[in-house]
Amino acid sequence: MESYAGIAVRTTAVYLFLLVMVRIMGKREIGQLSPFDLVVAIIIGELAAVALELESDLAKALAPIALIALYELLLSYASLKSHVLRRLIAGTPTVVIENGRILYENLRWNRYNMNDLLSQLREKDVFSPAEVEYAILEPSGRISVLKRSQHRAVTPADLHIDTGYEGLSLPLICDGVVQLKNMEKLSLSMDWLNDQLRSSDVHDVKDVALALIDTGGKLYISRKSDSSGQAAPWDVIP
Repeated sequence: MESYAGIAVRTTAVYLFLLVMVRIMGKREIGQLSPFDLVVAIIIGELAAVALELESDLAKALAPIALIALYELLLSYASLKSHVLRRLIAGTPTVVIENGRILYENLRWNRYNMNDLLSQLREKDVFSPAEVEYAILEPSGRISVLKRSQHRAVTPADLHIDTGYEGLSLPLICDGVVQLKNMEKLSLSMDWLNDQLRSSDVHDVKDVALALIDTGGKLYISRKSDSSGQAAPWDVIP
């Protein structure tokens, strides 16, 4: 029977080894996850599978999972305090395009090939590096793109047009259930909500798929279906 100390040593060794391996593989392999998150996901998944085996000692099978969870908490807290540790765990952003010029050495350093770069640029509606002012390879493996000003869509700021404040719309009804916390937050009553629903020919809250209210007080109502069972239209109440 292996001792708990042996389990701790083995778990620590596997954890550190996988973390190093994932960092060596580079950003392309880890996708949306940071190396830290990926290691935790892999190890916990494997250890959970072991814990499900009937012939295994449950206490010893669960001990490594608890230890990994502890490591995650400690490293997460430490990375909040230490910029150096945060860079070691999560990595740093890398500029891969500057003023329309591809920085090939930076791509090669991250084991990121040209097809990966062009594919992610297309996902950003960019079909030529010449359109890009800066492209940054994030620690998650995704590309952030700043287009050249000539290739960006015109905004009200470009036309010197003042616009009003636009905050987040809040759901008042989701899947036929009234969101009471949001109603209270906005100081709205059920009587008011029922009046708005009746004005849209909705007589039962359960018939509403989604009701949203924006910061201007405009109410959007989408019904689940009409009397024929077909998808119902939506209404916007000013």
